[in-house]
Amino acid sequence: MSLISLLWPAFALAILLVFIHSIFGLEIIKRGVIFTDLAIGQFAAIGVAVSLLFFEGKYAFVFTLIFALIGALLISVATYRVKHIEAFIGMLYALGASSIIVLLSNTTQGTELFNKLQATDILFTSASDLWEPLILYSGIALLFSFFHKKLSGIKKEIFFFGLLALTVTSSVQLAGVLVVFVLLIVPAFLSLLQTRFTKLPFAWITGSFLIILSMILSYLFDLPTGYTIVFIASLAGILSALVFNNGSTG
Repeated sequence: MSLISLLWPAFALAILLVFIHSIFGLEIIKRGVIFTDLAIGQFAAIGVAVSLLFFEGKYAFVFTLIFALIGALLISVATYRVKHIEAFIGMLYALGASSIIVLLSNTTQGTELFNKLQATDILFTSASDLWEPLILYSGIALLFSFFHKKLSGIKKEIFFFGLLALTVTSSVQLAGVLVVFVLLIVPAFLSLLQTRFTKLPFAWITGSFLIILSMILSYLFDLPTGYTIVFIASLAGILSALVFNNGSTG
């Protein structure tokens, strides 16, 4: 069995994740609230932890969405009420991360579960796992394209962060908090470093290349897939910034 025939569902999921997160990533970088997704992702992970701890993994999507929406609502309100918004978002992230540790501290698999919430192994995704994210991310992308530019003020903030929370609810369960963070930031960041090509398609192509490369390397060398994605993508972003950054962010 060839590598492609074995891993094509994982590759397809990777492309779906890059597709939806690049849309939000470009907007997040332009807004200058880089850790927004990380904070919302960490809050979403609280929902997964609650589901695992109290309900044996049942109702994971519901709890994850609830906590992601709480994080998104707090950030939306803070955008207009808090002066140092990045500091506020940083505190939200710390609250989310520590909450997970506290919740899982008395379980026999606490450390293992925490690591899984940060970076999940998506390498052996099955074809049946693709339908839910395909439908969800397509719907979110359509809603974003139709309504985002038509709204303003607090309504626009709640709409944007609400859609981001819904996206993160799914992707945190599929890939983990840190993987979601690099998929939101790195492809968008790389696209903003260059001025020759259209931003969003460039983010899609480069992000898909990086995540698929990471998955192939993790398979060939028996590495943890989620953390390999985080490492390769982060390294690519850092090196590109040092070598190619010309000061342009437009």
